[in-house]
Amino acid sequence: MPPRPLLEWYFDPISPFAYLQCERLPEIEAVADVRRIPVLFAGLLGHWGQKGPAEIGPKRRFTYRFAVWRAQVLGVPMRLPPAHPFDPLKLLRLAMALDGRPDAVSAICRFVWAEGRSTTDSADWAALCASLGVADGDGLVSRDDVKAGLRAATERAVALGVFGVPTLRMPDGELFWGEDATDMALDHLRGVPIFRDAQMLRADDIPVGKARAGMAPGGG
Repeated sequence: MPPRPLLEWYFDPISPFAYLQCERLPEIEAVADVRRIPVLFAGLLGHWGQKGPAEIGPKRRFTYRFAVWRAQVLGVPMRLPPAHPFDPLKLLRLAMALDGRPDAVSAICRFVWAEGRSTTDSADWAALCASLGVADGDGLVSRDDVKAGLRAATERAVALGVFGVPTLRMPDGELFWGEDATDMALDHLRGVPIFRDAQMLRADDIPVGKARAGMAPGGG
């Protein structure tokens, strides 16, 4: 039997769609192994010169509404956090310190988006850490090696072309961004012929007809 493919999943719990795709990872894991890698979404945005959905007024409201609707479609609980955007560093570093353990990543994502809780509440933060067997959460996420690990993971993601979260990276380097690309990623894994279609291949070198002032060619 050939070895199962190993995928990388880049996530930041600041994204409701990271939570939604986290809940769908068992679909991926039916055919492949998945390594969960925390990255700082703000670092990706800064590198690529983008704004996050929550930084654009009308898009912000739509994003939350769409996330709530999408959660209902998927049949998973959704409870918006007390405030958003928020500082995700404690959660990211906790995931990094626990080596992206599947149970830990699921608990972290659910903490924000299924339970509507926040690390700004010290009791909630302590309860999350205790549920994961961490006695001193603040001490763990303050370690220099943990901080460095998160920085390195974010820098590597940028180098690989990751521009948003969540993103699935295939063994061949192909990237699939967003929870709504989960089915596309599954089709890629299954070798569905569309990925060899002439129009799909044309996406690699379609020329830029006109770029906005200040936007690099191919920038969006």
